[in-house]
Amino acid sequence: MRCPRCKNLDTKVIDSRITEDGKSVRRRRECEKCGARFTTFERLEFVSFMVTKSSGELEPYDRTKVMNSMMKALVKRKFDPDTLERTINALENEWAQNKQGITSKRIGKDILRKLRDFDEVAFVRYASIYHNHQSVKEFVKFIEEELG
Repeated sequence: MRCPRCKNLDTKVIDSRITEDGKSVRRRRECEKCGARFTTFERLEFVSFMVTKSSGELEPYDRTKVMNSMMKALVKRKFDPDTLERTINALENEWAQNKQGITSKRIGKDILRKLRDFDEVAFVRYASIYHNHQSVKEFVKFIEEELG
């Protein structure tokens, strides 16, 4: 594992724990060069399904896209990375149940639903982009209806 501070490849594991959901391992690591400590998560790559985009094009599911979109909504917000990880795992489990694949629209709606419970400010940020409101009045009406 590469050190995020000095980019050194030599790191040692200080502590390993199974996460609460039992589907990943949390490891505390220390760089042998600069001494920086950081946390990594290891999980099985078990989610494999196709996503139908709004254009009708099919593409393989990409966890990184989901993580990045949620992280953008959470910029400068305090949150527990473990909780975010569990939230994404729960979403993936829901999506993987659908054997025919999933639409990008459904992914967006589900992320929005989870963000609403996770962090209301992140919910509003995500909704402002996802729903593509044409006016401030329209957006305010949406927020009032959703968060009322």
